[in-house]
Amino acid sequence: MPKVLIVTGDAAEDLEVFYPYQRLLEEGYEVHISAPSRKKLQFVVHDFVEDFDTFTEKPGHAWPADLALSEVDPADYAAVVIPGGRAPEYLRLNADFQRVVGHFFETGKPVAHVCHAAVALASLGVLKGRRTAAWPACAPDVESAGGTFVDEAAVVDGNMVSARAWNDHPAWMRAFTELLREHAPLSA
Repeated sequence: MPKVLIVTGDAAEDLEVFYPYQRLLEEGYEVHISAPSRKKLQFVVHDFVEDFDTFTEKPGHAWPADLALSEVDPADYAAVVIPGGRAPEYLRLNADFQRVVGHFFETGKPVAHVCHAAVALASLGVLKGRRTAAWPACAPDVESAGGTFVDEAAVVDGNMVSARAWNDHPAWMRAFTELLREHAPLSA
């Protein structure tokens, strides 16, 4: 059974971790969550309040990381998913994050990212010349990294599928599972 890796950390957006996790399990893939350390992660919930200029952040679910990024051999995985939230801000500084996620771009394996994950990918230099969705406030990061920001629910650019935020999940995961079925079918 092909395996999919979710790379995340504390303060990741709750829905952006759990929706792909459960959707990919439902599809039949083995899914592992990796973070800077093997521990119970604390996710957050971003929500919108009337007359508030940005979103709010509240505590979300807690969930254990299956393995630390340092333990990950990315060659064991068919694809990677990178949720948003605040986790990408510090994940981009982690050498093992850079190694693991870089592998998927170098080998052309499927990559799904959503919301603020674009910030971490921008710092890796993997968005140059590519079209990507992200949370609209991340558009300057995408463009500074040489990418083209696209304000759509699901943007497919080669091996990469991106979305703006959790409200784009149906279109995002539909496009990603189609790509995943092509590159890592569940049965021969």
